[in-house]
Amino acid sequence: MTSSAPGRETSAGSGAIVLFDLGNVVIDWLPLRLYRKIFQTEAEAQAFCRDVCNMDWHVEHDRGRTFAEGARLLKQDFPHYSDEIDAWHERWFEMFDGYVTGVPALIARLEEAQLPLYALSNMSAEIWPETVERFPMLKLFRDVVVSGEEELIKPDPAIYALAHQRMGHPDKSTVFFIDDSLKNVEAAREFGFRAYHFTDAATLEAALLKEGLLQPAA
Repeated sequence: MTSSAPGRETSAGSGAIVLFDLGNVVIDWLPLRLYRKIFQTEAEAQAFCRDVCNMDWHVEHDRGRTFAEGARLLKQDFPHYSDEIDAWHERWFEMFDGYVTGVPALIARLEEAQLPLYALSNMSAEIWPETVERFPMLKLFRDVVVSGEEELIKPDPAIYALAHQRMGHPDKSTVFFIDDSLKNVEAAREFGFRAYHFTDAATLEAALLKEGLLQPAA
């Protein structure tokens, strides 16, 4: 992703910047969607996502570990789930269900208002290029910090510092960061960003209006 021309004025004034998380803020990701197709019962799918391919295991892909290495390590403990573990990468995009409802319209309004839009995501570097192609709205971001490319993950302060650098070292208080993880939001606030805990598009719209980053819809 390349930055737009520097110095472009924003309608909100004062150099405001909006920094988005991606998963479950912009794009709707749920591993259980895939495993509901693979297992015969909801209970089996839930148990697999809790006990085998869980977030403690997956976060290492976000930190830079390859899917192949993650699968190799997990199969040592769960050899009877070899195919199901491989599906995590092979059928990755079956975990998605498009964009998060209502968020693309908000992004379009922010873009129309000429606010600089950036993203900071915990995501594997391996699947990032295809993700951008499958979800073309992500191309609206001037730059995206992908944790797997940097081998840093939220809520490590170092990744917020990197995002701050990539945005051109703006006044931290002008950055409005949006994430669905409360611990990531709290870390961003500690770093100096204004940060918002995302739950849905309607409440995000209200927050953006309150911040003066959006005007009421016509």
